[in-house]
Amino acid sequence: MEPFVFNSHSADETMDFAMKLAKKLRPGSVITLEGDLGAGKTTFTKGLALGLGVKRTVNSPTFTIIKEYTDGVMPLYHMDVYRLEESDEDLGFDEYFHGDGVTVVEWAQFIREQLPPELLQISIKYENEQERKIVLEPNGIQYVEICEELWKDESISD
Repeated sequence: MEPFVFNSHSADETMDFAMKLAKKLRPGSVITLEGDLGAGKTTFTKGLALGLGVKRTVNSPTFTIIKEYTDGVMPLYHMDVYRLEESDEDLGFDEYFHGDGVTVVEWAQFIREQLPPELLQISIKYENEQERKIVLEPNGIQYVEICEELWKDESISD
């Protein structure tokens, strides 16, 4: 299947796109988020949080590995597993992946063997100072359906 591609022209557009995606997610949804430093991963996650009704300030969980935001319509679990590159330790990720909220995993390649087979891979590519290419690759029928629903929304098209 071809990936779904959204071209964002600003941080606000990135957040708006993520908010729209958040409204289509269900408990147990897992998103992997890839992109270079400064590409907009945290901006995207802030948009997801807004779409889920999270009121707390969202920032990168680099030093805590997992941040939980439970004040929205469903919990948002934001993971940055970069520091686990050399670790084989099982930190109970399954409880998050099959839980009652949405899980976003940055640097997912470091825990690839612990990820569920069905998830939504999102990569954010830096195009220039303002523009980003956001590529969604659904793995599993529920994520294909989410992407198809999202693209039916007229406001997603460039």
